[in-house]
Parts: sequence; structure tokens; C-alpha cells
Amino acid sequence: MPRALLSVSDKSGLLDFARGLHKLGWELLSTGGTARTLRESGVPVRDVADVTQFPEMLDGRVKTLHPAVHGGLLARRDLPEHMSAIAEHGIAPIDLVVVNLYPFRQTAAREGVTPDEVIEQIDIGGPSMLRSAAKNFASVTTVVDPADYGDVLAALTAGDDDFDLRRRLAVKVFEHTAAYDAAIAAWFASQRKEKFPERMILPLERAQGLRYGENPGQSAAFYVERAGAGLAALVQKGGKELSFNNLLDLEGAMLATEPFGEQPCCAIVKHTTPCGLATGTDALDAYRKALACDPVSAFGSIIAFTVTVDDAAAEAVSSLFVECVVAPKFSDGALEILGRKKNLRVLEGRARWPNGSLDYKRVRGGLLVQERPPAVIDDSAWRVVTKRQPTEEERRDLLFAWRAVASVKSNAIVLARAGATIGIGAGQMSRVDAAFLAVHKATSVGHSTQGSALGSDAFFPFRDGVDQAAAAGVNAIVQPGGSVRDEEVITAADEHGMTMVFTGVRLFRH
Repeated sequence: MPRALLSVSDKSGLLDFARGLHKLGWELLSTGGTARTLRESGVPVRDVADVTQFPEMLDGRVKTLHPAVHGGLLARRDLPEHMSAIAEHGIAPIDLVVVNLYPFRQTAAREGVTPDEVIEQIDIGGPSMLRSAAKNFASVTTVVDPADYGDVLAALTAGDDDFDLRRRLAVKVFEHTAAYDAAIAAWFASQRKEKFPERMILPLERAQGLRYGENPGQSAAFYVERAGAGLAALVQKGGKELSFNNLLDLEGAMLATEPFGEQPCCAIVKHTTPCGLATGTDALDAYRKALACDPVSAFGSIIAFTVTVDDAAAEAVSSLFVECVVAPKFSDGALEILGRKKNLRVLEGRARWPNGSLDYKRVRGGLLVQERPPAVIDDSAWRVVTKRQPTEEERRDLLFAWRAVASVKSNAIVLARAGATIGIGAGQMSRVDAAFLAVHKATSVGHSTQGSALGSDAFFPFRDGVDQAAAAGVNAIVQPGGSVRDEEVITAADEHGMTMVFTGVRLFRH
């Protein structure tokens, strides 16, 4: 009679699977709460303690760590000496292991949980059984995911000795236990306040395969740190499947709108950087102001809102060719309007970063790891360095420009007025070129740069950038400061009658 050992914390689908095994003539072994669940539902089950002839002890910490279990899992059926050895000691083979582990991550994430409670959710016996069974996958089937119950039961019912299925399930086991150990290691590092431990293991789960990567010749997939978090929290309400570049641009759009919180804001993003960003009285007002910054570049863009998209905003957006629209909520009418464009991807929800998330950048042979930039960008540490103080209106424009420039690729210059970008210079090799481009973009679509505010993501190394801004009519500048030529730059601003503030914070986005 084949034997299965079932010991699960996630009991979804368990009873139907166990009944199916019993109907096929399998003997079921189990422990603790799983055995109790099976018995209460009328499924015959034998306690593991009957097999080991040793009781569970230490509050359940020791129950399956026994040769009677691991011998039955690890014995190779094709080696007579293995089979003779377990027979000599009265050990019968175990042919199927169904285990999912204590909910460590869920417990560790719970508000107010104590370290002792978290430590008790470090599973020892479960990973040991899974690894033993998966090592011997040629003979033993391992199931760590309830989603696989149907495939396993179908194979057993058909009498199919499915080697490929067992090997695939073994792969899932080692992926699962590796991710489980990574979560435990990360928790222990967090207890010691270690942001950058000696070894960093990233347990990522594939959310979806993608048609291709940045270009059609590159295969790709989307992996997430945790299901239902970050971009994976967005619910697609319509349109084609998301692409690799869509996801990159969505991240850029979320980054652009994040500093504005619940304030009505719209970001129009192209190639991960904004071509228009604005706040307004509502979604429609913010969209119109953002679009006015660079309506040509907005073609084929990603558009993000911080507030509900109503029917009026949806009608305005639908007149433009757009790849994706994302917002916390859409009115029913807005979904119907946007849904008329069959290829337009519509995503609803808030894509927040999990607490304590780090930022990773791939380089050849490794990762660069850093803290994430602050989500809150304010004026609390600003210092006015020119003779002229900013007016209240200028200070509002400067704060907007400072928040806006944080999401623009470096070197970055933003020109702003009345809660909207009017010109953006992104990704230039010199700061003076970025300033030139911002002015050019503004004037090319008819914006006047007279009286505008300028945000620079890093300091001006020379006065030429300030002179150029003054020639365009810029009245106010916000920049980090910190150059050896700061005094020269400040003098230039004073000569032009400008106001300038130093933030003391750089906002490079490479």
C-alpha cells in the first residue's frame, strides 16, 4: 500500500485531496492539527507518532525528525541495499509528502508581534521532510503548493508514473524552502538593524511571463517580492497584457506622483521620466496642465493619477493614444469610456512600496543596493542663500519644481509655474544642456518662461546655468547646493535679482 505524509498549515483543498488519496487506496500519515482536521472530516489517518514509536515533544518542535520518516523518504527504490537497510529497521517507504510551512512571513509582518512568536514560526521538520523527499524525487512526489493537488491526483488516478511532474514539483520545493530561509535570514538581520547584511538573498516570485523584454529579441518575466504588493497590487480593468516597458514606465509614473500624496496630480511618463507633471483641482485639471507641458511626447505614454478618474477626465484621456492609465479608482463611466479602446491598459489601485524596501540596480556580476529615496519631499530644511527672499507664490512653485525634478532622469532641470511643469530637461550629460533643453521644450509649445521657477536635481557647478536661466526669465531656483563654486553661483543669482534656495539634498536619478 502506498503511503502519503500530510502536514500542512494551509489547509485549503486538503480534504478533497486526502479523500482522493484514500479512495485510491493510500495510507495517510499525519501530525497535529492536520491529523485532527482529517479525522474530524471522517478521513482515515494514522499519527506519525505511531510510525516513529516516539511521541511529539517540546511543544511540537520534534515530531517528524526521525529515521522512520526520513529513511522512508530518502531510500532509493532502485538500490537493493537501501531497501534492505530500511526493511531491517522496520521502516516502510513514504511515497508522497504534502507539506507547506509554518506562516513565518505572515507572522513576522503582523503588527505588535513579539520576537518569541516569530521564532516559533520557524519550521524545522517541514523543510527537512520536503528536502529529503525532493532529493529522492525519482521515487517520491512532493507537494508544497495546494495548486498542484489536482495535477498530482490526476496522475495517480491515471496510474501515470510522471517523472517530469515529480521533478517539476521538486524544483518548487527547493525554490520554496530557499525563499523561506531568505525571509528568516532577513528577519534576523532586521532585528540587528542590518540594512546591508553580509549575504543578501532575494526571494522573488514570478507574477507573470512577458511577451518580450525591452526589445522583441529579449525574453522576459515579471517577478515580485510579495504577491499583492507594489505594482502587483494594481488590478487591471481592461486592455492588453502589460509589457516589460509598461511596467518600467508605471514605476516611473508612481515615482513622479508619490511626493504629492492625496493632492490631485497627474504624471504623463515616457521612457520612465515625466514629459508632463501637474497638480490641479481635480483629475481633469491636472491632466490638462500636465499635457500642456509636452503634448507631442505624450503620444504613447503612461498616465498616472493620484485621485479618482471620473467620466470627464476619461473622455479627455481617451482622445490621446496612451499605453496605460493608472489611478486609485475609476468611475463606472470612466471604465466604460476607456474600455472602448481595446488595447488601452487600465489599472486600478495604489502601488505602494513595502516598508523597509531597498532599491536594487543590476550591474554585470552583481547588484548595487541602496536605501530608497524619501517619499516625502518638503521644504523643511531649505535655506535661502540670495539677497532676495522668495514670495509665497515663488515658494509654492519652487516646492512643486523640487518634487517634480526628483522623478526626472539626471542631469535634470524642471521649469514650473502654478503647479505644473512647463519645460523638462532630462538625461543630459551637462547641467547647462539640461537647462537649455528645459527652456527649449517650454518655448517650443508656446509656454512663456518669464517668472517661472527652476528645479535642479544637483548643484550648479558653474554660473553658466544660472545665467542661462536668467536669460529665459526664470525668477527663482531651487537646488541642493554644495559646489566649490556656490558663492559664484549665488553671486550670479543676486546679479540677476533672482531668489535661490539650497535644499542640502541631492535628487540624482541615474
